[in-house]
Amino acid sequence: MKSFTRRGFLEASAAGLGALVIGPRLSGGREDGVRPNILFVLADDQRFDTLGCAGNPIIKTPNVDRLAQEGVRFERSYVTTPICAASRASIFTGTFERTHGYTFTKPPLTRGFTSISYPAVLRRADYRTGFVGKFGVVVEKDVQKEMFDFSMLDNLPHVQTIKGVERHMTEVEGEAVIEFLRGVKPGQPFCLAWCPWAPHADDDNPKQYFWLPAVDDLYRDVRIPVPEMAAPAYYEAQPGFLKNTMSRTRWAWRFDTPEKYQTMVKGYYRMISGIDLVLGRILAELERLGLDKNTIVIYTSDNGYFLGERGYADKWLMYDLSINVPLVVYDPRAPRGDRGLVKKDLTLNVDLAPTIMDFAGVAASPLIQGKSLRPLLGRKSPAWRTEIFCEELWDHPEIPQSECVRTDRWKYIQYPKHPEYIELFDIQADPQEKNNLAGDARHAALLTGMRGDCSRWIRELVDARKKFQ
Repeated sequence: MKSFTRRGFLEASAAGLGALVIGPRLSGGREDGVRPNILFVLADDQRFDTLGCAGNPIIKTPNVDRLAQEGVRFERSYVTTPICAASRASIFTGTFERTHGYTFTKPPLTRGFTSISYPAVLRRADYRTGFVGKFGVVVEKDVQKEMFDFSMLDNLPHVQTIKGVERHMTEVEGEAVIEFLRGVKPGQPFCLAWCPWAPHADDDNPKQYFWLPAVDDLYRDVRIPVPEMAAPAYYEAQPGFLKNTMSRTRWAWRFDTPEKYQTMVKGYYRMISGIDLVLGRILAELERLGLDKNTIVIYTSDNGYFLGERGYADKWLMYDLSINVPLVVYDPRAPRGDRGLVKKDLTLNVDLAPTIMDFAGVAASPLIQGKSLRPLLGRKSPAWRTEIFCEELWDHPEIPQSECVRTDRWKYIQYPKHPEYIELFDIQADPQEKNNLAGDARHAALLTGMRGDCSRWIRELVDARKKFQ
């Protein structure tokens, strides 16, 4: 698959951000008896609706869009914890935060968890494993060597001077991915995670968002619509403990004037388009190396993101904008009839590790709490979960801890340090979560039941942690 060049992006911008032209069609062909390669792409802070294939009419993500067109896109994919440290630990291990116990300021993730992580399991199964970009999890000494044959870890800022030249790290990461691919040995499958720092803001820099020069002209002549939920009334309606938080502090950095809002959201969009541009180059290299027909590509993010809604920035809370992330799975070996699907099943980030292991043909530990998504990668609709649990437990004075249970229709949210305040939303009737129904007597029985479900989840996850001790 050919990538988009700088010229292609600039021409599209000059033409009023018209359709970008993509290269050859993704092609497949099952190779029986050959274990597939896996390319796992984990963006940072990318919310669910920031892809063209997800219905965003402005953002340009043609390479991910084509993967979705030729693969399966999950509309309702959620992270079990909407903060990078805990979410990434959950992605590696297939376990919830309350079970693995890791987030910011916590001790390193223990070997009991890293030993069941998908890279460690695949490496023991003779996969060549690699990692490029943001690791985001502190592990015990030498554990990374047990997980990866190849690694290139980086950090902010997004633009760094390398050998005397200013480079954007998304591009540098892409080059490291290609270096890994060129080192693939015939007959040995690989599993490579590319985890760009983009589109995470550089919180220490007033500009916040930094993008590749190749996408500089994108969105220049576009006005980004301001969401209805950004109206001050929605912030004012929140209880006091949800007002003066880090989400509000960062809102002031990014969105407190109309001019700043346009500048910042366009920067955020450009960073996502930069990931897509580099992904196109990587896909082209897979094709050039003859690896494309047997390489599964998974694209997702570590958490969602507020772009001014409720008067907030960043993530952390249990509203869908914070926990809902993109998820695209492309398997070139899949039958034509199982491609281009959009699925509504409730999926979780803890499902990614067992899915990767399932693709690789290796058994996942029974201690893993997620489920392989492979049964969902087709037109059939097998029995699947109807309820999810999410939590954010970092003990930080500016970030309220929270927990939620979500079903197809209902969401219950509670705050451990503020038991006086709970929320109940009818997601089907109120997808933006405007109307808190917790005080409506007509829903008293439902509220009691979902509170009980939340308590049950917590007990089970605490009990599961004991099995690792």
